[in-house]
Amino acid sequence: MKQKREDVRNVAIIAHVDHGKTTLVDELLKQSGVFREGQAVAERVMDSNDIERERGITILSKNTAVMYKNTKINIIDTPGHADFGGEVERVLKMVNGVILVVDAFEGAMPQTKFVLRKALELKLPVIVCINKIDRPEARPDEVVDEVLELFLELDADDAQLDCPFVFASAKAGTASLDSGETGANMEPLFETIVSYIPAPEGDPDAGTQVLISTIDYNEYVGRIGVGKVDNGQIKVNQEVVICNHHEPDKQVKVKVSKLYEFDGLNKVEVKEAGIGSIVAISGISDIHIGDTLCSSDNVVPIPFQKISEPTIAMQFMVNDSPLAGQEGKYVTSRHIRDRLFRELNTDVSLRVEETDTTECFKVSGRGELHLSVLIENMRREGFEFAVSKAEVLYHTDEEGRKTEPMELAYIDVPNEFSGAVIEKLGSRKGELRNMGTISGGTYTRLEFSIPARGLIGYRGEFLTDTKGNGIMNTVFDGYAPYKGDIQYRKQGSLIAFEAGDAITYGLFNAQERGTLFISPGEKVYAGMVVGQTGKSEDIEVNVCKKKQLTNTRSSSADEALRLVPPRILSLEQALDFIDTDELLEVTPGNLRIRKKILDPTQRKRAAMKK
Repeated sequence: MKQKREDVRNVAIIAHVDHGKTTLVDELLKQSGVFREGQAVAERVMDSNDIERERGITILSKNTAVMYKNTKINIIDTPGHADFGGEVERVLKMVNGVILVVDAFEGAMPQTKFVLRKALELKLPVIVCINKIDRPEARPDEVVDEVLELFLELDADDAQLDCPFVFASAKAGTASLDSGETGANMEPLFETIVSYIPAPEGDPDAGTQVLISTIDYNEYVGRIGVGKVDNGQIKVNQEVVICNHHEPDKQVKVKVSKLYEFDGLNKVEVKEAGIGSIVAISGISDIHIGDTLCSSDNVVPIPFQKISEPTIAMQFMVNDSPLAGQEGKYVTSRHIRDRLFRELNTDVSLRVEETDTTECFKVSGRGELHLSVLIENMRREGFEFAVSKAEVLYHTDEEGRKTEPMELAYIDVPNEFSGAVIEKLGSRKGELRNMGTISGGTYTRLEFSIPARGLIGYRGEFLTDTKGNGIMNTVFDGYAPYKGDIQYRKQGSLIAFEAGDAITYGLFNAQERGTLFISPGEKVYAGMVVGQTGKSEDIEVNVCKKKQLTNTRSSSADEALRLVPPRILSLEQALDFIDTDELLEVTPGNLRIRKKILDPTQRKRAAMKK
């Protein structure tokens, strides 16, 4: 007999990147009394790892819980970037409704559409929260219309269309049900959650069923499965069977050693949990996302949608440059292999495959950002390795045609830069779908359909072309027939001619040939890329060259040589810059770009064979 559990609500907060999800969760935590008075609380408290804090983005979905009056509200904060869409897809199975956060100025964006489609497909009720209504250029009433149009476009049913709208300023900690009012606190949003989001349903007397939607990993206790109790109860020391909807043969008997529920930002140990509770279970080593824990007398897995496939791949390999092993703590193929396979414990959108050689691994993910976050995490942990240029994963359709992943790119640029953007994306096989003006006619909004490989290496150029004023958002748009070859980079590299330390005199002569990436005193080796040239072919330069000393002196000969400051590339810029015949050497202290073949003679031979 199914029952509703009225004292619990399970809700996920979904939105496009930078629309204020994490800040909204901060305020819900503060106003529900999770923090004691005077407690020092970090801003964006849910973004707990270093990279999330530095970049101001959410990468992993997080669970928290607040009490409002007598109702426990379990909240899941989700990522907004398309690259981490796999995180969003699976946590929606844990909740009974979603809060869709939309910026009162930017309106509905591509990722808003992506996450909303997932929620509507699962028939989840939606509360729309128009955030940042205190922005000077906010246009909440127009944004409400945009969101309703999006609902219609995504074939929402009548019940979903009749959703409540809450107008909030997460930064100020206020919400109201009227776009013209600011409100005093978050109470209108709390009330809307309790009244509109349905209570979880289940049969408390049936056999146990817990669907695992997220995996956490801890060095001390190993894998921790997080999921919702759909039916029955789960208790500490209970014997359960792991089964999976996509693997009919999988049935493993295990024991629940520890059970936790969420309370504020903490996990609290409990002895048992009933229907509707979101729990964390530790002590089961063989637990995976999509698994169902059932009681042994009722082994029925809960259906779970397949996670979207990766679209982009990189080769991770052992660093074999002349400077290898000087900075990293973990440098061998065994270390790299163990670390990559350990990442699969928590990241379901990632694939790691062994290649013909033990020194190299093919790592596939949902986008450049997805893989660059993994690279950044590894270098911070002391790993040293090399990576190749990102390449897209092609498929073959039923008719045997080659197909490739496509992206929808939404670009907002000041009007004077729109021509340059259209020209660049056109040369990268982009197709302009829509064009209109926003912000009172000062900005142009462009909508492109473009192959995913056409966007590789474009972000840096885009920021230069728009003088940093452009905003580009992309979302995966399925596979389409191959669009033809694209020339990625029109400029060649400046390549170091010999090994040694870079000298000011050598750099001064080299800077006439292009833009340098290194400063005096840096170690270089033959085949290392030290800059970018304006010409299409690569140029070898000797940056270790010293000035010939003579015993003649003249007043002008010894004047200080003036060097142009080098262009220091970030990890993303370096990944964008490298060409197909180059590698990026990643160490805890440095990023170096190099040619795959370091020896100049062998490099020329390889080029002639092509």
